[in-house]
Amino acid sequence: DVQIALVPFGERALRHFMYLERPEGMPLEDAEGFAALGQMQPLTADDPQLTAGPEEWHTVGHLYRGIEAGLAHLVDRYGDAAVFIGPPKAQATTEVFEWPQLTAVTDLASASRAIEVIVEQGEGARGDWVNSHFGKFVGILEDYLAVRAADPSFEPARPVLPVFLRPPPDVDEPVLIADPLTRRVADLFNAVYEIVLQLQSRYFVHHGETADELETLARTVKHLMNWVMRYLGPVLTAHPVGPEYPGRTAGPAFEIVRPAFFVLPHREAAWKILRERLMTVGDVAEQLDREPGLTPVAGMAKNLHSFASDLGRHLDARAAKLSTGR
Repeated sequence: DVQIALVPFGERALRHFMYLERPEGMPLEDAEGFAALGQMQPLTADDPQLTAGPEEWHTVGHLYRGIEAGLAHLVDRYGDAAVFIGPPKAQATTEVFEWPQLTAVTDLASASRAIEVIVEQGEGARGDWVNSHFGKFVGILEDYLAVRAADPSFEPARPVLPVFLRPPPDVDEPVLIADPLTRRVADLFNAVYEIVLQLQSRYFVHHGETADELETLARTVKHLMNWVMRYLGPVLTAHPVGPEYPGRTAGPAFEIVRPAFFVLPHREAAWKILRERLMTVGDVAEQLDREPGLTPVAGMAKNLHSFASDLGRHLDARAAKLSTGR
């Protein structure tokens, strides 16, 4: 299995990104500490399985080529109409999320085009990787090494550790936050991250939402990432882990309670929960704003309450229609 780890920005992180995004067939060593934990056992005709298992992949491009091959196999077996069975209107497109090249996937041809874009963005088009993700990581690493050569004391990131509020079940010897104020900031970060996942799951597995309501869900996801998490992260990484780790600051671990990011299936109940959660985290951000050194949180609290009001507007509109029988 490929190891996924939270590490500070620097040479090790860059080399790992390059390893994952490298063009297929390019020999490249992974960064230290990311070696695979085991090998996948290939499926054979003598050992068919009904349940899913781990897939073998060596690069991001390899992963997506495997997805493309799997889709092609299914279409060859069942046909386009039996494979791409979701409603086309449920697709996330540029019109809603405003991200270029975000197009609907409704058949094998459109799926192949989308995968081609992903692979070319990651590793480049047939060896031309200069402007791909891989090429950009190469350029960043070259600049980083040049700056370090000129100034060996240069560190582009804070001295963070990936830290947790409580011991997770899948991490050996986790570092727990001891500083009380840092714990509160980390708790807020995790709660906002959880709400982002809840909103995304509601958008992609919605039931009964209008086009305007779906646009509100998508907009709230984007704004939570751009207007809250983007600024809350630097606040967290400026705060200490605790006395056991002098000089080290807290890096977000993106903790979630896994069942909690589904708010399904009933629309009104889901929206009420989402509004309540946004109001709650907004109230907590407002309280943190009163703490020394946490003034940037004030703007986040205002945004969180604003997002809650956006969802409340739709709930009120629905309630008004029901009361008038319209």
